[in-house]
Amino acid sequence: MRLRTPHGPARAHLHPADEPIGALVLGHGAGGGVGAPDLKAATEAALAVNVTTILVEQPYRVAGRKSAAPAAQLDTAWVSVLEQLAIDGPVYVGGRSSGARVACRTSAAVNATGVLCLAFPLHPPGRPEKTRLPELEQVTVPVLIVQGESDPFGMPPDAPNRRVVRLKGNHSLKSDVRGLRAAVTAFLSGGNDGDVD
Repeated sequence: MRLRTPHGPARAHLHPADEPIGALVLGHGAGGGVGAPDLKAATEAALAVNVTTILVEQPYRVAGRKSAAPAAQLDTAWVSVLEQLAIDGPVYVGGRSSGARVACRTSAAVNATGVLCLAFPLHPPGRPEKTRLPELEQVTVPVLIVQGESDPFGMPPDAPNRRVVRLKGNHSLKSDVRGLRAAVTAFLSGGNDGDVD
């Protein structure tokens, strides 16, 4: 599904649940697409608990560019897509890396029920002083962060209304797909337990 935004067309890939109880809208990372393994795993987990999943390609990716657009353009395009999707019922937003940042910054504007962050880039590698923690702290709804223990982009802290599930691996989140699915399932099911055995 192609959707117009102020910065060019975006593309939404719909994965409808059989008996939907809500929707999860996910964005991709800065240099990657919607086929990332962690986005695929999150989609499978959501569908298993009857949450329709929509993967959104930002306009710069649809246009074939690899370099991410500025944050303000990403946010504006994201909000535009959510408005056009006009989803009934609870809407969870999120994404991997850059997509998670967009979801956090716009969560209030799109009236999100919760935010799912896959590999949230807390700071650029080796630059902990350039923290992006304020983007997480502005979110007022429940947040789940699924983070690799050796992610060079840092480890976000737990906080009230924000849970961090630490998995083996790095920024790609490919090392523990089962753990990722379990955390997402618990979050979307209303459970407060994202831990895995």
